Amino acid sequence: MASAPAQQPTLTVEQARVVLSEVIQAFSVPENAARMEEARESACNDMGKMLQLVLPVATQIQQEVIKAYGFNNEGEGVLKFARLVKMYETQDPEIAAMSVKLKSLLLPPLSTPPIGSGIPSS
Repeated sequence: MASAPAQQPTLTVEQARVVLSEVIQAFSVPENAARMEEARESACNDMGKMLQLVLPVATQIQQEVIKAYGFNNEGEGVLKFARLVKMYETQDPEIAAMSVKLKSLLLPPLSTPPIGSGIPSS
């Protein structure tokens, strides 16, 4: 028996700011910060392991916040919220800045060597 599709939550720009702010704050909660740190350490800066270990923890932290705003408590809810934020990024500089901050919490800093500093050939 198929269930009726859940109503897509809609947020105003102001509501999106509030929710995004709460999501960012959730990563500062000591328990969540410890969970993220443990996942990052286990991943050892390996992008494949980051996807396997860090992303699920980050998704759970976000789900805990956004479910109060009508997003489902599965990965799909986080994706819908991310799409909504992306839509508002171009309209609202505050949301754009918070989105950058959230991404920095989720993704490791990329350390790429400067161009031309490869291993010297002998």
